[in-house]
Order: sequence, then C-alpha cells, then structure tokens
Amino acid sequence: MRFERRVHRPAALVLAAPVIAVAAALALSGVLIALAGAPVLEAYGRILTGAFGSRLAATETLTRAVPLILTGLAAATAFRARLWNIGAEGQLYLGAMAAAAASSLLFGSLPPALQIPLLLVTGALAGMVLLLVPLWLRLRFAVAEVVTTLLLNFVAILFVSMLIDTALKDPMAFGWPQSLPVTESGTLPKLIPRSRLHVGLAIALALAVVLAFVQARTVFGTRARAAGLSPAGAVFAGVPLGRTLMQVALISGGLAGLAGAIEVMGVTGYVTTSLSPGYGYFGIVVAMLANLNPLGVVAAALFSATMFVGADAMGRTLGVPSYIADVTVALSLLAMLVALFFTQYRVRR
Repeated sequence: MRFERRVHRPAALVLAAPVIAVAAALALSGVLIALAGAPVLEAYGRILTGAFGSRLAATETLTRAVPLILTGLAAATAFRARLWNIGAEGQLYLGAMAAAAASSLLFGSLPPALQIPLLLVTGALAGMVLLLVPLWLRLRFAVAEVVTTLLLNFVAILFVSMLIDTALKDPMAFGWPQSLPVTESGTLPKLIPRSRLHVGLAIALALAVVLAFVQARTVFGTRARAAGLSPAGAVFAGVPLGRTLMQVALISGGLAGLAGAIEVMGVTGYVTTSLSPGYGYFGIVVAMLANLNPLGVVAAALFSATMFVGADAMGRTLGVPSYIADVTVALSLLAMLVALFFTQYRVRR
C-alpha cells in the first residue's frame, strides 16, 4: 500500500471534507459523553437547544461567533500565504487596549458616527504593528515567525496587564484591575434590542465576503496564494514576496486587532486580562476547519460558538463536563487535517 498524490482534487471531496471531519469528531465525542453516563443524542440535542433554543441563547451564540470569525479570518489570510501568525491572541488584546484607551483619552467627545470608525481603525492598527515585528525578523534575519508570534502573545498580554494596573487603570473600578472604559458614544449599536448582539457581526460577515472576493478575484490574492504554494517559485515568477507578505501581515494583524476592538466596544466595555477565553488560538482551529476559505470561516466559527455555548447548557442539565466542547473542537481539527490529507493523496496498492 502506498499514498499517491492526486493530480486533480475533486471539488465534491474538498467540500465534503469539513462535513466528514465534524461528523467524525461528533461521533468520537459521543463516546466520551456515553462514558460520562449521559445519553448521546439527548446531549447533542441539549447543545442545540442551549445554543439556539431561545432568543437569548441564539444571540449569545452569534455574539460569541464574532471574535471567532475575525481571528479565523486573520489566521486564514496569513496561513494561505504561508505566514504562520500564531499571535492573534496578543494582537486581539493590544487592539482592545488601544480602542479603550483612545475612546477615553482621545476621541471621547466625538459623536458615534466619528468615534466608532476611529476606534475600529485604532484597534486594527495596534494589531498590525504587533505582527510587523515578527515579519521584519523573518525577512531580515530568517527568524521563524511561529516562535516570535507565539512569544509575543505573552509579551502583549503582560503589557496590557501592566497598563490596566498603572497608567490606564479605571479609577472608578474600586481597585479591580480593568482599563479605562469605552465611552457611551464609542459603544457599538445593538442589532437586537435587549441582547448583547451588536453590529460587529455585520462587520465580520462583510469582511469575510470582501476577503473571499480579494483572494479569488484580485492580483493581490493570486500573489498571496502563490507565496503560500511556493515562495521560491513565486519569486521566480516575479511576485514581490516581501511586499506581498507585508500586505498579508497588515490584513491579518489588522483583523485580529479589530476583533479585540469590537469585543471591548460591543460586549465588555473595558479591558481585563480575562477579556479573551482564547479567541486568538481558537481562530487557528476555525481557519483550519474552514480549509482557509473566508466564507468557510463563518460556518466554522458558528460551529465552534455553538459547541461552546451549548455545552454549558448540556453540562448544567445532564451533568456532563462542558469541556466536551473543547474536546469536540479539537477532534474536529484533527479529523479535518486527516480529511485534507486524503483530498490530496489517494491509497494505491
């Protein structure tokens, strides 16, 4: 038996790979649920009910999906060009901190029509700056960005922690470590009254559509794809590799920083060190589940958010650990990697 690379990848097989991966992950997670002493089908039913069974549940699921979409797009954009951005978590925190500080110190007196766009741009710029450092180290000294972006996560989060304990600490927080708040005119409008769902969802969906068009229909998208398939071949074909990677880094870091800005402007209102439960890292899983497709990122983020929100309801009603959601998402990623392998190779005798 041997593996033989496919000359052509069937479109049906590529489209079916994420579905097969999710189905396999749910089947494997079902074994764990059964070992925990709960009925599997009822447990999955409770997950769906907990995620979409009421107006509150559905809006919470969509709210949780917003940062996952943006960090997933950040990872997918970078990975497609073979720029391994593992630093979306730090970029998210820095973007959130920049937006909160700008709202309190710089743009607080502006009306919402001006302040909100300025805060979103400020958060995106902060994420861009943080990713440009590893890119410069890679282009100048050939330092692997996997290591530098990962380590910068801890640097960024510690830097944010220092700020919310010192210069940018909220004096009205009664000693609680949190940043200066976003002003009322800098808060994102709600899509549905009496819920936490905000217009950040519309922004994330619009960016997914724009990125899908850019990757499929523009010269930049072709260059980024060529840089990912073969950097040496791209240079030989005349692709300006350094400039292309710079543009990719600006988009990827900007999306991650924007995720932080939207989270603090739409949900929390201020920054704490527990702002993100790992959105930057889960964005990598979302991107891989989507096969780096921007539109697929939306579906993968919605699946992940459904598992996270619904698993809490399952745990409360059936006594099953809510960590099953983390296991299911992780198994989905592993199954997706296997499925992608078999979209590229076939077994031959």
